[in-house]
Amino acid sequence: MARSGLCVGCGACAAASGPSARMSLDAYGQFKPAGAWRKARDASLASLCPFSPHARDEDAIARLRFPQAPHHDGRLGRFEATYVGYAAEGEFRERGSSGGMATWTAHELLRVGLVDGVVHVTPQDRTPDGRFFAYTLSTSAEEVQAGAKSRYHPVELSGVIEAIRARPGRYAVVGVPCFIKAIHLLRAQDEVLAGRIAFALGLFCGHMKSTRMAESFAWQMGRAVTEVAALDYRAKDAARPANWYAAELQLADGGVARKDWWGMVDGDWGAGFFQNAACDFCDDVVAETADISFGDAWVEPYSSDGRGTNVVVVRSHLLRNLIERARHEGRIDLDPVDAEFVAQTQAAGFRQRREGLALRLAEARRTIRPRKRVAPQSPPLSRRRRAIYHMRRRIARWSHRVFWLARLTRTPKIYLSWARLELAAYQGVTYSRGRVGAWADRYLFPNDEQDHSRN
Repeated sequence: MARSGLCVGCGACAAASGPSARMSLDAYGQFKPAGAWRKARDASLASLCPFSPHARDEDAIARLRFPQAPHHDGRLGRFEATYVGYAAEGEFRERGSSGGMATWTAHELLRVGLVDGVVHVTPQDRTPDGRFFAYTLSTSAEEVQAGAKSRYHPVELSGVIEAIRARPGRYAVVGVPCFIKAIHLLRAQDEVLAGRIAFALGLFCGHMKSTRMAESFAWQMGRAVTEVAALDYRAKDAARPANWYAAELQLADGGVARKDWWGMVDGDWGAGFFQNAACDFCDDVVAETADISFGDAWVEPYSSDGRGTNVVVVRSHLLRNLIERARHEGRIDLDPVDAEFVAQTQAAGFRQRREGLALRLAEARRTIRPRKRVAPQSPPLSRRRRAIYHMRRRIARWSHRVFWLARLTRTPKIYLSWARLELAAYQGVTYSRGRVGAWADRYLFPNDEQDHSRN
């Protein structure tokens, strides 16, 4: 899958291939299989890759895991209940990027003895190859809380899977949709993992980024990434709307640098800077195979609440009981909502993974043939909408290459100037901003209706 551009770097194949197998960062700062083992033509490895046509899809996995789930939605998958709200007790909400429910749930599973540890992403000292985060197996409440917050940074599973194999117990694994799918594919082939991984906690996902985004943010704050000791992709400020992201760098000299995402040349998430190529062929926004999954409530009035608010999709009956008990005890503040509400909070993601994916599959049919639940077709899209999808693909592909050149030549201006122009063009077409937007409205899309919510 690496040669096809569909490797997301999860490390499931390395986890199944023994201690000699490893993952390493490529020239673009994305995890890929490294070493001779990756050339093996083993059918069992093909069935472990979350993007492989030989692997079970999300629907098949969910049918096996949640056969009694009373609800089914084409966007959310099978589920027991859906909520909006936040963790009311402790500092879960304050310490999390959103409403704190993912960390609260992991902590609660540990507290009540349903698991002996939690596998999640936590900060680490910057490695020589530029990583600030890694998967960790945590066994205490304090360690679990250290994993709070969103990490838009590449990580991989192989090392922590080895730790699970070496340490008897029951574990919960936290991850984005493709990683959770990979966990289930591993469990299907490995009895030890099947017995020890008891719960999967999913995080809604827009796409995966490379390590170069952190490096770019440092450049734009006047720093080299080697000066950065720690990184917070979403520094929280309760006085500002939750969707006003700010990145904060803790510097090795004790200083702090901070800048709003919207002030950066690559800070518009939807534009796709540094996106992993595999993410263009993902059709799971909400971690449909997880026992419970969490996202941001990106609709008003919640998106303006700087304290953060989650939407929660529960698929496990046991976890629904755990959630309901905590609701009645007042330890979490969750209100039931319907599937349509949850889907609306992720409307842009579903457009990208439904109509956008259908278009990408139709156009990519001659080069790669991923098997997805979305049929390849050219949907009836406006010229503007079609242009947006094409611009995202171009930005995702070329951001890696241009940054590589800027890094090689030690000339940040090469990338920053290119990205500034690309962002202006993208936002001009998408939001009709500035001179580019006026020109596009007049000459390229004179008959298109404006819909600034369709990002």
